[in-house]
Amino acid sequence: MNNISIEIPSLSENIRMIESFIDNAKEKYHLNDDIYGNIMIAVTEAVNNAIKHGNKGDSQKNVSLALILGDDRIRFRIEDEGIGFDFHNLPDPTAPENIEKPGGRGIFLMKHLADEVDFSEKGKIVELCFYMN
Repeated sequence: MNNISIEIPSLSENIRMIESFIDNAKEKYHLNDDIYGNIMIAVTEAVNNAIKHGNKGDSQKNVSLALILGDDRIRFRIEDEGIGFDFHNLPDPTAPENIEKPGGRGIFLMKHLADEVDFSEKGKIVELCFYMN
């Protein structure tokens, strides 16, 4: 099993480092374009959430991203240093009252792009799993 990880201060410009990390993983593990596209969107969305909501944009706090490669799946673990959130009661972004709201799409997107989405540590950790074949 291969594990690689990166830790970034909570600044939105550091998303570039996350994108490079994913690009490197694509080459290293020969990910096809479909899974690569889903990973890029879902993981950057999760890291953005961790920066903005988890760590409240506090550059003294870090976001860590780990990649865990299994036999038939690739898993990304995103962790922030915030207080967590109630991931059981998220507003549905497709509900009529929420359609116009700018926020609330991130987790919805992640759930559609990843094969599995798991929250732990009160929401401070999100794991996105993608099946390889």
